[in-house]
Amino acid sequence: MKKIAAFDFDGTITRKDTLIEFLRFAGGNAHFYAVFAFFSPLLILMKLKLYSNQKAKEKIFAHYFKDIPLEQFNDLCRRFSEQKGQSLVYADAKAQIAKHREQGDEVVIISASIENWVCHFAKALKADKLLATQVEVQDGKITGRFLTANCYGKEKVKRLLSAYPERDKYYLIAYGDSRGDKELLQFADEQHYEQFG
Repeated sequence: MKKIAAFDFDGTITRKDTLIEFLRFAGGNAHFYAVFAFFSPLLILMKLKLYSNQKAKEKIFAHYFKDIPLEQFNDLCRRFSEQKGQSLVYADAKAQIAKHREQGDEVVIISASIENWVCHFAKALKADKLLATQVEVQDGKITGRFLTANCYGKEKVKRLLSAYPERDKYYLIAYGDSRGDKELLQFADEQHYEQFG
């Protein structure tokens, strides 16, 4: 039976949440703290589950990147991965991914973070597939909205099944570190929680 190793990205493969690190990289620390102070009421409501995780994330993302040309955004994503990639990735996670590949397992990264920067990490780690949150683009510019649902919680299982619908044809090994991975871990045949770091 084919084996699929599904890895969460932020906090599982990486030491830190890459959305936060990317926002700091894009606008600097002072701007980052000012933005999060401004949006703190929404973030508190989100933590209390009184406001959508996706909507809160979209509002912050739009504040930073709405109307920026996609080419400029992609260049920023590339530079972020080049300058911060090595320091963010856990060595043990990188080794475990390499081990799965050596064993012939298919490696999938499933992330709530934005595909445009996670793709560079996925390529460096030689993952077979990336399932991540995608941004909406109109007339060559970022709209600030997401094209797909935020790839978090139940959405991770939904996206996995969309890519690999024949669930009885593969053995699923899942790696995660947070409540956003709960459904994916429960869906797997083999679960690994907070294995790295």
